[in-house]
Amino acid sequence: MSKSKKPQVMKPATAAQKLDVYLPATPREFQDGLVSRDELDELQRNPPQWLADLRRDGPHPRSVVAARLRVSNSGLARGGITEALTTEQIAALVADPPEWLVRERESFAEVRREQRRLAEERSAR
Repeated sequence: MSKSKKPQVMKPATAAQKLDVYLPATPREFQDGLVSRDELDELQRNPPQWLADLRRDGPHPRSVVAARLRVSNSGLARGGITEALTTEQIAALVADPPEWLVRERESFAEVRREQRRLAEERSAR
């Protein structure tokens, strides 16, 4: 007789990262419990209201902030952004970009262009 498999579980921080949400902004019951793969899949398929609100309004984790501003995580740090930002705060930065944001966007775009060039060069060989 085979043993029944235990469901694979993850820490709340890992689940929050996979859901692209800022863990301290999630409900206490999410932060205090373990999340199974099945629960994570269900959250992604049918997000509850708290998850939909977090994804829409924030606060957002650094990776999401960086992607929305089109800079790297390091660029955020160089710009002095160390905390999570809301959608409204991100929109304000985009509407009136400070000097550091303009500079980091140019740098990030140049890095991406170089990565594409190298990838094309490798695929041509």
